[in-house]
Amino acid sequence: MSAAGTDELVLVTGGTGNTGRRVAARLLARGHRARAASRRPEARTDATARSQDSQAPRFESVRFDWDDTATHDPALDGVRRLYLVPPTAVPDPAAHLLPFLDRALRAGVDRVVLLGSSAIAETDDGLGEVYRAVRERFPQWAVLRPSWFMQNFTGDHPHAHGLRGSGEIVTATGDGRVAFVDAEDIAEVGVRALTDERPHNTAHLITGPQALSYADVAAEISRVADRQVSHRPVSRAAMRERLAATGMPVRFAELLAGMDEAIAAGAEDRTSTTVERVTGRTPRSFAAHAAAHATVWRR
Repeated sequence: MSAAGTDELVLVTGGTGNTGRRVAARLLARGHRARAASRRPEARTDATARSQDSQAPRFESVRFDWDDTATHDPALDGVRRLYLVPPTAVPDPAAHLLPFLDRALRAGVDRVVLLGSSAIAETDDGLGEVYRAVRERFPQWAVLRPSWFMQNFTGDHPHAHGLRGSGEIVTATGDGRVAFVDAEDIAEVGVRALTDERPHNTAHLITGPQALSYADVAAEISRVADRQVSHRPVSRAAMRERLAATGMPVRFAELLAGMDEAIAAGAEDRTSTTVERVTGRTPRSFAAHAAAHATVWRR
């Protein structure tokens, strides 16, 4: 597929998040106009700060808060394409996203790429309702349904904190396996869905190349970090309480603990060919990700 014109402004919500910042950077690098929306927008990205070319592609930052609807219409002004990242730690994201999609339609947005989850189906309540709305309301659309992020072990996530501290990953997944995926691969699929001339008009299941248990992950991290780390399995109830103790809303903690239980039952033990089919390259393996981030886990 060839790329669409670069003059159409793309709004990237979650513009400083795991996938949003990567999507925005890729759009910029490929000559597309992008507007990164977040609660704490950066005045300039590293890319624009380094650029001295007056003809460099335009990159904007805008304040955007899901709980402040006064920030929504200004963010959408002039936008034709939208990368939509749901608010974090919200049990019912549809309450925020469905009204925002109405605003996007009125603003003239004609292509939406929604970041979903492999654990959420179109038939589900909540985010599943948003999947259906994107498909039914917009002529050009895609839903990204990535598996669990590799960055959960290296960024600002309970798993990463546990690894750097006690040397444990705590989950209710038992021996269940997950085809962890790199956020870079998710972002690349997202950019293709935003900019390919022909709209994808499909839901993309996005995984890494191999399904691993959390014990497998711990073993790989131990190997590259030259330090013993382990996976500690707990019950669903214990996982819910552990997450809630961090300040996470109880309903959302229950949702995540339930996803762990589904993993234990085999729900995520699968791989897809999406990354290679859409981008033309193989997805990054967890071994490669771990090797590149070994210093994160070393004491």
